[in-house]
Amino acid sequence: MRASFYRNFLKRLYPPTTTEASNSIHRIRNIMSESDQSIGFDTPRLVTKKILAKLQHEGDGAVVRRGIGRSEQKFLDPFLMLDDFSVSPPAGFPDHPHRGFETVTYMLQGSITHQDFAGHKGTIHTGDVQWMTAGRGIIHSEMPAGEGAQKGLQLWINLSSQDKMIEPRYQELLSDDIKRAEKDGAEVRIIAGESMGVRSPVYTRTPTMYLDFTLKPRAQVHQNIPESWNGFVYVIEGEGVFGKPNSSPSTAHHVLVLGPGDGLSVWNRSSKPLRFVLIAGQPINEPVVQYGPFVMNTEAEIDQTIEDYHYSKNGFEMAEYWRSQ
Repeated sequence: MRASFYRNFLKRLYPPTTTEASNSIHRIRNIMSESDQSIGFDTPRLVTKKILAKLQHEGDGAVVRRGIGRSEQKFLDPFLMLDDFSVSPPAGFPDHPHRGFETVTYMLQGSITHQDFAGHKGTIHTGDVQWMTAGRGIIHSEMPAGEGAQKGLQLWINLSSQDKMIEPRYQELLSDDIKRAEKDGAEVRIIAGESMGVRSPVYTRTPTMYLDFTLKPRAQVHQNIPESWNGFVYVIEGEGVFGKPNSSPSTAHHVLVLGPGDGLSVWNRSSKPLRFVLIAGQPINEPVVQYGPFVMNTEAEIDQTIEDYHYSKNGFEMAEYWRSQ
């Protein structure tokens, strides 16, 4: 009875999702303009799907725009979810569990305070990143640490079966410590991976690229992406042309799923700056069974996880007693 209650409770919080694949073509180099003299890759990726991240309510009074993890794009292996969140006190994300994946929180404006049942507590501010590996189990809270709207992106990255039950760990980067590079009006913050010859020190258990680009008006950028990886773009502000020069511009709050290739070209032909994140990762190619905040490989593992959470065992030992302050 109690396990059934927890199952229904978690289902209301986190609707279940499934996998989806996409395909594309790559015929583009012969239509690149003469100004694109050296793009650094052979097969540019085209946009195969454009998804508007619509507003929805999550947590306790928070509002998010969910781009990955909705009906139009359930998964993009290894990515499970992307939320563009906005939360003002007293709303937030109170105590909740995770198992089997990683969360990456990137603050765009304001501050969020995080605390968990293992005693870890900290506040990340504008430009900071927290890379949390939930592994075998975490219960934590994420609450606004200032007045007004606190905004950011949260990405969920799947873990392979061999890593799902590892001990939790954190990597936290202050804004000033995030590597940057700039070329011809294109600036990039390198959260994970490499761009313009500069590499992030972040260790990604699931190989991942996470780049935050800002392009001045009339600027362009050409970024290599490992050919076997899946990737997408999320437009934060402005509008840009992605994939090929004659594409229609894409505007803020759109997810652009990328087809096959070994790089992405982007042009800002507007009079205002363009800001977007480019996220790509190596597919895990394993079954995904998601039950809200729990992501495993089989239904039996999900049932075991619900039991572990309910009975405070196998990684959730502190669940019975801990409450955030």
